[in-house]
Amino acid sequence: MNAARDAARAIDALKRGWPVAVATDDGRVVVLAIETANDVSLASFDAGQPADVLLSAARAATLNLANQREAASPACPAVIERVPWLDLPTAVALADPVRDMATPLKGPFRARGVTAPAACAAALRLARLAGLLPALFVRADGPVEAEVAAAALDEYEDPAHLVIASQARLPVAVSERAEIVAFRHVADAAEHVALIIGTPDGTPPLVRLHSECLTGDVLGSLKCDCGPQLNGALKAMTEANWGILLYLRQEGRGIGLINKLRAYALQDQGFDTVDANLRLGFGVDERDFRVAARMLSLLGQVRVRLLTNNPQKVAGLEAAGIAVAERVPHKMGENPHNSAYLATKRDRTGHVL
Repeated sequence: MNAARDAARAIDALKRGWPVAVATDDGRVVVLAIETANDVSLASFDAGQPADVLLSAARAATLNLANQREAASPACPAVIERVPWLDLPTAVALADPVRDMATPLKGPFRARGVTAPAACAAALRLARLAGLLPALFVRADGPVEAEVAAAALDEYEDPAHLVIASQARLPVAVSERAEIVAFRHVADAAEHVALIIGTPDGTPPLVRLHSECLTGDVLGSLKCDCGPQLNGALKAMTEANWGILLYLRQEGRGIGLINKLRAYALQDQGFDTVDANLRLGFGVDERDFRVAARMLSLLGQVRVRLLTNNPQKVAGLEAAGIAVAERVPHKMGENPHNSAYLATKRDRTGHVL
């Protein structure tokens, strides 16, 4: 648990724009997130010699600075030499592909050899866990506000640390017989919610794994099908007599709200949802369905009927010990604004639509 808390402190420090050290067996690096740096913090971090820039290989490949084979792995790091004119605005432009069309890069840039690849990869992973672009200023040493071992990131993401924090009766529009259960990660207070519709009767519940979507669930966005799927799932559970909605705080397939909006901006430039995530330096899907499995286990449900079109959700639950007795199709919400998005899910991420 101490290791998970170390990771939580490092994530918090990175978000606040403070330097963090990341250590692995192959070395140690000190990093500062480009996204949360400012002129003062960068001047202090440089300490007389400009720190280099650490990017994902996928992003570096877009800039013609990385091997394409390396770019196929979101975890593979690339280090860009920091020349004097590579200031903070230029680094921000390097980090954020949304700016590529509006901000022509100065260049030329030169890649350096990565001297501590495991530590650099862990630093990029730390940035992703913080909901930041995987783009960092990097040094070999220097003062830090937090330090974390790469192994602590595994401990931090271990869903075994998720516990039930509170529960209460919650009548909702589709059913007055509903109960809400809140779950908390004890290392960093991250929260997920389950809504139990109806009364358990010994049969496998109809379950929906619904990733948080502020734009679709709350604002009625037409760019996705999340809002209609959420409402349709609650209606289906009422008709099935009982079910469980797991509302997972994994916005934007796990990349976070701000990065999801960046992906939207890239889609407006002509990239589909898969390529948008990759250009940002993330995987196609960063969600962890072990969290959902842990929630179901804590609720005493190890056999479910899963309301989904995504075979990866079935595989994720079953790999974590939850038996899926039936996959129940869940198609709704198509409109002219999201038809290309739904086609991408079908053609590139294996959704059964």
